[in-house]
Amino acid sequence: MPEQHQIIFYPVGNGDTSQIVLHHGRRVLLDFCHRKNAESADTPEIDLKKRLKDELGAAGRDYFDVVAFTHADADHIQGSTTFFELHHAAKYQGADRIKINQLWVPAAMVLESAANDRQSEEFVILRQEARHRLLEGQGILVFSKPQALVDWLVPKLKERGEAATARDHLFIDAGTLVPGFSLAADGAEFFCHSPFVKHCEGEDLIRNTAALVFNVRLLAGTSTFDYLEIGDAHWEDLEDIVRITKFHKNDDRLAWDLINIPHHCSYLSLSDEKGEKETEPKPLVKELLLAGKADSYVVSCSKPVVDVKESYTQVQPPHIQARKAYERHLKAVRGRKFLVTMEEPNAARPEPLVFDVTAGGVSWAKPALVGAPAIVTSRPSRAG
Repeated sequence: MPEQHQIIFYPVGNGDTSQIVLHHGRRVLLDFCHRKNAESADTPEIDLKKRLKDELGAAGRDYFDVVAFTHADADHIQGSTTFFELHHAAKYQGADRIKINQLWVPAAMVLESAANDRQSEEFVILRQEARHRLLEGQGILVFSKPQALVDWLVPKLKERGEAATARDHLFIDAGTLVPGFSLAADGAEFFCHSPFVKHCEGEDLIRNTAALVFNVRLLAGTSTFDYLEIGDAHWEDLEDIVRITKFHKNDDRLAWDLINIPHHCSYLSLSDEKGEKETEPKPLVKELLLAGKADSYVVSCSKPVVDVKESYTQVQPPHIQARKAYERHLKAVRGRKFLVTMEEPNAARPEPLVFDVTAGGVSWAKPALVGAPAIVTSRPSRAG
């Protein structure tokens, strides 16, 4: 059978959950945002817990190979602590919880110690899980190794009678490939763009700037295709990524066939100025947009982005001015389509956006063509 990978984006409102399913079955889940109201048939957001369990069940699994939280904001972790099995406490284990073979987190998620009124209960639980796995030395990778994290970790390792370097293999630096995946063995590799060490020093609450950003390269046949997965980075962070990546002559890692744009189509990921009708990207952000390949796709994990009068004065994302900027640059590289998770096939009943990656390229499998009808049709009818 020809190699085929899939990349799936789930309609969870202004929030992120996507999954990479490799041709031999390994699954990487990026973020998790389950809206409690989505368990009702009267809302357009998908019942993420049910959907993922159905998909895993169909594949004969009760686990993900990797679950990566790009950062700890609620729209990237919501509902996770009641869905996943966590190692650090028995009360988060058993029943029908989904297992995580390997957890990927930014260093900021281990370090953050902001006042409790700035932290959600779920974040605190996930921080405990990340710290537990790091101390145990298994089932985790931590991206970036700032001095503050070393200062926290080394005394604890000493208490355990272990060397200060005993966990070095669990830290991943920006500008390197993530171990455990390869084009030869998996048809996939993950190149870490961010966070940089400087993103994890100085401030305490640095979630967006210190978020995970990956170039995911997929091999199908003899061709490779690039998926750019971006957390909620702002334009300054993206300019840092472009500047440093070019300095190290890794320009090819900026190219993309598919891009998950940051921060739910916010203009702040393009510029500090929204623009009256359209956002004008900062120069290096513009370079990143123009690194799109022919026939590429842009995905906005967001509510519908509609072109009506009221949209131009809307404060919270998504921003129509940003959408127009993305669409203009997509047209410039002869890309295919700008897609919004909460718009397809319509805003009342959105379904996951599924992209097939084959030797022929990256292609959007429209809902009628998605090859899991039992799962799709098992969802209850929605009002409207």
